[in-house]
Amino acid sequence: MYSDDLRSTPARLTATAAAKLPRLFLLVVGLVYILAGLFYRDPWKTDDVTGLATMLTALSGQDHAWLLPQVGHLAQAQDGPLVTWVGGFFIWALRPLLELLFSPLNAAIIASRVPNILWFALLTSALWYGTYLLGRRSEAQPLALPFGGEPSERDYGRMLADAALLLIVATVGITWRMHETSEVPALIACQALALYAVARMLDHPISGAITLGLAIGGAFLARGWPGSLPLMLGTLIAIIPRGPLAAERKWVVISALIAASIMLLWWIPARTFGPYWAQSWLLWAERAFGWPSTRAWLSILRDLPWFLWPTWPLALLALWRWRGWFGAPHIHIPLSFALGALLVLLASADPFEPEYSTLAVPCAVLAAFALPTLRRGVVNTLDWFAVMCFSLTAATVWLGWIALQTGWPAQIAANIARQTRGFDAHVAWPATTIALLGSLAWVALVRWRLRSHPAGLWRGTALSAGGLLTTWLLLATLWMPALDYVRSYRDVSASLAHALARDQRPGECVRTQNLGSGQRASFLVFNQIELSFDGQCPLVLQQLSTHDADTPLRPGVSVLWEGKRGPDRHEKFRLVRITPAS
Repeated sequence: MYSDDLRSTPARLTATAAAKLPRLFLLVVGLVYILAGLFYRDPWKTDDVTGLATMLTALSGQDHAWLLPQVGHLAQAQDGPLVTWVGGFFIWALRPLLELLFSPLNAAIIASRVPNILWFALLTSALWYGTYLLGRRSEAQPLALPFGGEPSERDYGRMLADAALLLIVATVGITWRMHETSEVPALIACQALALYAVARMLDHPISGAITLGLAIGGAFLARGWPGSLPLMLGTLIAIIPRGPLAAERKWVVISALIAASIMLLWWIPARTFGPYWAQSWLLWAERAFGWPSTRAWLSILRDLPWFLWPTWPLALLALWRWRGWFGAPHIHIPLSFALGALLVLLASADPFEPEYSTLAVPCAVLAAFALPTLRRGVVNTLDWFAVMCFSLTAATVWLGWIALQTGWPAQIAANIARQTRGFDAHVAWPATTIALLGSLAWVALVRWRLRSHPAGLWRGTALSAGGLLTTWLLLATLWMPALDYVRSYRDVSASLAHALARDQRPGECVRTQNLGSGQRASFLVFNQIELSFDGQCPLVLQQLSTHDADTPLRPGVSVLWEGKRGPDRHEKFRLVRITPAS
């Protein structure tokens, strides 16, 4: 429990330090963040292209594909149908208009990514208002100054909300994930919505409980039990007896009923119309949990600090500085959701970025509450670190691009050439102009920090968000053609489609050997290549490793086609025809 004596609060802040951050800056940061890298590129394996494949399969009219996500005839029995529903709707609504300007495939790709803007808007708005509700409460207020001058509750809450929003934008690990057509953007948005809902329950319990039920149900439809359990556990921890939400525990029944109704309204028809799909989904959900292996633990220790940078050090600092206030809502609620996400992460059999992403929102909120407890010297040190770190990353991106285009410096150019073998380097002047403008904006932001010495406590988070945004913008402009070449299956899929048009006889089907779901989805998306599960198909599409490619063919097997992505040294595809023994 926390002390009722507000003079013991660790927060120290003046009214000038809670100065209002220009709304235009927040708007520009948000728009550049979500639009950079979202369009004008191919879907990449695995989650990105698989999400698009389920949308196109549903729109093709295949039986129950809206209810039970499919990749062609392959049951995509994992996650949930929410991303397929929303993305499929936008493709259906926007593709006819976009086809006036783009090819049907590119129109579908563009339309499928419009929901990412909505998920990002939901994430940022829910995170901002949730932090604002917590920050304006009396328990979170800074120490009252002897002669006045401390910020008002509204200004203080707004400053913390702005900082939390900038911190979520500055979180390194979710940057790419927020731009792919997968369940992760929807999952992070539901996480923010749930945290806002619990904060809302402190003063409007009914509306907060309804919103919480919708958030948990949405997380379930986005990613099943691995997506909804962190929210359920976080809510249960938040409403423990004698906690700040103990009096509102009865309203959680409404949340449970709404969430259960959403789950059952999908699950009952799914099990009725697709018993095999439903059984496979249950098996996936069961295998998602288990005692992690040593390799998984090492992976968490290696990847999670990078994924949650720069919020996790500040979040831990907030817990230390507010260690006597764990019962206060502004610490108790985000800590509850962080613990819920951490428990599910540690109970995941193969944890990776979708599991890591559930920690992003509570860490950003906790990190925001660390800021008013920092001394001015520490804040200035963090500002300088952000300036140096992101100036270095931006310069590195530019140097690599120069090496790609000119061959200088020679060693860097040679390393890049090995990774982009076959890529025709060229200067795209519109993208280069945008990259130059973004770099100049970063220089202007640093110059503003050095010359004006702003008192606003959000200045460090503005630098971190601006620095990451600059780096991401440079990657999404200067490097997008090369990245698209390296990671897209468009060319190899077109080559396979040409080979099938040449060699496939009437009535012949194609089965696969060792083909991954991402590759299967890519061939379906780019050239509508349907792959069968019939073991009698005479044509076999094989995915080979470098070692397998050298294995002699058996008698009766003839090679019709071989292909791979240009720079990939480890992945190769081969189409063969198997002639039955006489």
